[in-house]
Amino acid sequence: MHIEGPGKRVTIHIGESDRYGHHALYDAIVQMLRREGCAGATVLKGVEGFGAASRVHTANILVLSQDLPVVIIFADTPERVDAVLPKIDEMMSGGMIIVEDVHVYRYSDGGRG
Repeated sequence: MHIEGPGKRVTIHIGESDRYGHHALYDAIVQMLRREGCAGATVLKGVEGFGAASRVHTANILVLSQDLPVVIIFADTPERVDAVLPKIDEMMSGGMIIVEDVHVYRYSDGGRG
C-alpha cells in the first residue's frame, strides 16, 4: 500500500474498560480497521485522564483505577477514513473522536512486506 499526500488522522479517546461485545473496545476497533484494509493503528494507554463525566482515572497506586484512558490513533486516505468512521461511531457508547486533515509525507513497510 502506498499513501502519500492528503490524508486524515483520527484520534479516538475511550476508556480501558470500554467493551464491544465480549472484547475490549480498543481491540475491536483495531481489528475492524485491519479488516477494512486501513494503513495501521496504534493504541496508547494513558496514566491519567478524565472525560465527559469529569471523573479522574489514574494509575496512581493510592487511587488505582480500573478504567485508564486509552487512545487509538490511525491515519489513512480521506476516502478510507470516511468509510470507517461510521463503523467506529457505531461501536462506541461514549468517548471522543477527533479527525484532522494531514499531509502524509511517507508511508512504507520498510521492505518487510
